[in-house]
Amino acid sequence: MKLVTAIIRDTDNEAISQALTSAGFGVTCIASTGGFLRHGQKTLLIGLEDHQVQNALEIIRKNCTQPSESDSRQSVIFVLNVVEQTKF
Repeated sequence: MKLVTAIIRDTDNEAISQALTSAGFGVTCIASTGGFLRHGQKTLLIGLEDHQVQNALEIIRKNCTQPSESDSRQSVIFVLNVVEQTKF
């Protein structure tokens, strides 16, 4: 099992979250701030099976806007191994 943590621009959140949920992925969105200029961001948490990772990453990349020359903010994706998952 994997946990994808995607730190994205606020403006990309709606498109990415809708695309992921339409594809059957569960997404938790957390408002976050970071970087030198403290711009608003969203952090998405997506728990999924190993074989689903590439599909989720493609959806995220497809729905992220490319930063302009005046906007140095980039999206960052971390893929972490999950040792244990408990639902209750």
